[in-house]
Amino acid sequence: MQAPSRRLTRRALLGATAGALALPAFAFAQASSYPARPISLIVPWPAGGQTDITMRILAELAGRTLGQPVVVENRPGAAGTLVGPALHNAAPDGYVLGQLPLTLYRAALQRKVPWDPLRDITPVIQISGVTFGIVVPADSAFRSFADLVAWGRENPGRLTVGSTGIGSTAHLAMEDVLSREGVRYIHVPYKGTADQMLAVATKTLMVGVNSTGFAPYVETGKLRLLANFNAQRSKRWPHVPTMRELGYPEAVYTSPYGIGMPAGGDPLVVRKLHDAFRQALFDPMHLQELAKYDMEPEYLDTATYGRYVQEVSARERQLLARLGLGVRTE
Repeated sequence: MQAPSRRLTRRALLGATAGALALPAFAFAQASSYPARPISLIVPWPAGGQTDITMRILAELAGRTLGQPVVVENRPGAAGTLVGPALHNAAPDGYVLGQLPLTLYRAALQRKVPWDPLRDITPVIQISGVTFGIVVPADSAFRSFADLVAWGRENPGRLTVGSTGIGSTAHLAMEDVLSREGVRYIHVPYKGTADQMLAVATKTLMVGVNSTGFAPYVETGKLRLLANFNAQRSKRWPHVPTMRELGYPEAVYTSPYGIGMPAGGDPLVVRKLHDAFRQALFDPMHLQELAKYDMEPEYLDTATYGRYVQEVSARERQLLARLGLGVRTE
């Protein structure tokens, strides 16, 4: 009875070994046929805003290279962090991607969430980055940031300031400078750029802090740009001072973003996605759209982007601690 048992065991082991050896070939076959159906790209901002428009062009161009449509799915709200649970709950097969704003990594440092952006998401490629500025209605009495601060001090709690959500980069940037000046204000969060800029232009909101999605409103004379959070003055608006020039040396805020997918995916699929989006990134059509918002390519490959998000998370932890905005330490 023992000999048949040993033969059965050896046969089973041989079968298991053969199956294991066949896995790489099977996986390669799957990767070589990828994509076989349309791909969903989650953009955690409203339709019609700066990020949505540029991402739609990027998706269209990448889809041409991949041979399947890349369909944008808007999931606005929560300062751009709804992409986190969406990727956490999706299969790592390359058919669900997401735009990764900086707020995604910040959220996990501010509150308990059931997903971890560093553990659950694979950064595929960094695309570009946005810078931020302070805008007011074109005929506002605030001719400078100093005017804004002076009015805020004289009228505590009456200044209304909008951002793209609680915990967004725009929110932290304004909280940083106004808290230093002792200005108490009303923070009004919006889901995205378009609705916030409309509120400023129609004087529903006194001040807007946003990415350079405000560019069309400034160019058409609907809004006035008081200052920006760049390290240097913008080439597009060279007359506008930086917050650093105005006496806030640490107030330099940018928000790089890229494309990611659920962790655990096939490296060959990740490579295909990287190559397709890299080609789309440098396509003249996409570059032209970025330029409309004073943006440039900020390309990082998969490995470099992965290291970058680790580093930026460490820096964000320090920033949030300095501002006392509920860093989660456990």
